[in-house]
Amino acid sequence: MRKKRSFKRRAKRAFFLCTRYPLELVGTVVFCLFFRLFPLDWASALGGFIGRHIGPRLRVSWVARYNLMKAFPEKTPAEIDAIVVGMWDNLVRTFVEYPHLRQLSVKYDDRIEFVNYERAEALRDDAKAGILFSAHIGNWEVGAIVGNKVGMPLNRIYRSANNPYVEWLFRFFRQKIPGVLVPKGMAGFRKIVELMRHGEHFALLIDQKMNDGVEVPFFGYPVMTAPSVAALVLKYSYPAVPIRSQRLKGAHFRLTVEEPLAIEKTGDAAADTRRFMERANLVLERWIRDDPAQWLWVHKRWEDSKTMWKELYKQRRLWKKGVKPRDVFDAAVKGREKSAAGM
Repeated sequence: MRKKRSFKRRAKRAFFLCTRYPLELVGTVVFCLFFRLFPLDWASALGGFIGRHIGPRLRVSWVARYNLMKAFPEKTPAEIDAIVVGMWDNLVRTFVEYPHLRQLSVKYDDRIEFVNYERAEALRDDAKAGILFSAHIGNWEVGAIVGNKVGMPLNRIYRSANNPYVEWLFRFFRQKIPGVLVPKGMAGFRKIVELMRHGEHFALLIDQKMNDGVEVPFFGYPVMTAPSVAALVLKYSYPAVPIRSQRLKGAHFRLTVEEPLAIEKTGDAAADTRRFMERANLVLERWIRDDPAQWLWVHKRWEDSKTMWKELYKQRRLWKKGVKPRDVFDAAVKGREKSAAGM
């Protein structure tokens, strides 16, 4: 039986490496070449058009609607649908801007407005390692370009693509942003510690679910959150600086470097970690509340998001009439805490 399972795994891997992955690479290359042929503004506009007209019709958009109903229980179905349309506009724009990322990384002053970037210069010049953290908001790939602006290589923590051939392509697009790309996981975390001991700087996104993280509130509901930023700040006293990426109009952006997120150490590592990540989540929540359409709502960020979106989808006819299904709504807002971010 064990040999049979081993044979199946090898056969599946061979199929992926020899058939599926190459086909995915061809499709990705065609996609990238197509959008690279257009000027950046045209490519972004076309991506936005596709996103607005196709994205909201996909089933995954009901994950976004359910999440939005949890986060903003006061909003009507029509208001939530408008945010979903805006989310898809931003999301597909971000995808089609990938083939232009090398150009953006070099000619950044033509496209990016930098706010308070002197704080990044202070991070560069303080003679120690440091962290920039953000979220899947705006065009999140643009956030690391602040390192180009101030001459500070930024190592980036990311989730590598399942397809190794497509992964190579994504790395190619990111080549003009100096720094090492470190995959998520324990091996990646050890690499981070090693580089930071040599005074290196890191950028990472902290808004994805992590099953073995720490439980902290997000929009008033508990979520599992990766504690890596808190661990580095508390153990080594590295500064952690929030950086917000905003899409302005079309393929133009604003990067705002905020004050370092400080925390007083009490000696209780678990409590200090939780308190730091609570504050970090409140920073992200503030950004998202300011412009909800720019965040990636299709993340199954809350535990019930995995299943309850299906219940909402089943009652989509009621939703389209402007009515929130009472049973789904009650389940969504159950256990809501009072959020420090406020309404």
